[in-house]
Amino acid sequence: MTDDKNWQRIFEAEAQKLYPAADPSHDILHIRRVVRMASTLAAAEGTEMRVVLPAAWFHDCVNVAKDDPRRKEASRLSADHAVAWLRAAGYPEQYLDGIHHAIAAHSFSAGIPAETVEAKVVQDADRLDGLGAIGIARCFTVGTLLQRPYYFDGDILARRRAPDDAAQTIDHFFVKLFKTAETLQTVAGREEGARRVAFMRDYLAAFAREAGEEEAD
Repeated sequence: MTDDKNWQRIFEAEAQKLYPAADPSHDILHIRRVVRMASTLAAAEGTEMRVVLPAAWFHDCVNVAKDDPRRKEASRLSADHAVAWLRAAGYPEQYLDGIHHAIAAHSFSAGIPAETVEAKVVQDADRLDGLGAIGIARCFTVGTLLQRPYYFDGDILARRRAPDDAAQTIDHFFVKLFKTAETLQTVAGREEGARRVAFMRDYLAAFAREAGEEEAD
């Protein structure tokens, strides 16, 4: 019988095949960070690692571009693919339903409520990777891949206008990232999210000042 450490090696070997280096916002390094954070949150919550860890490894295993009309289906597609692969690999059947739900519910755009602690842990781990210093880097990477400018001159911090992240990358902070911080569900996740958001707000203030925004002070 394969033990937990061997499964982790199997998961990483498969993950290496699945996540493209061409997209640094969703590459194997993103997956490793989510796995590490999920492990930390799961330990704090006292929940089932045999659900949390495979779900974290394969939560993005079907890649659908941010501007693809099927984007809202990406987490369900990933859940289906992951469970089919795990079943074929001989992973214990009793964990597969929980893994499927944790993957399907992790996505912000899918809008699926996380109904188990394991799903909440995976969701928080993934959302935390969109916040803080690395979250900022990932945000601008995605914006560049979508060929969007960083910002337009005038009201960079969206004080007097409705933010539109389809037009400029900076607006993704206001349209999504700060909102995802409000959805974190574990105690440790919320604490870490608050720290990362504070850093991001300081960063935005500096960004606006450096871009010549007089009202950034």
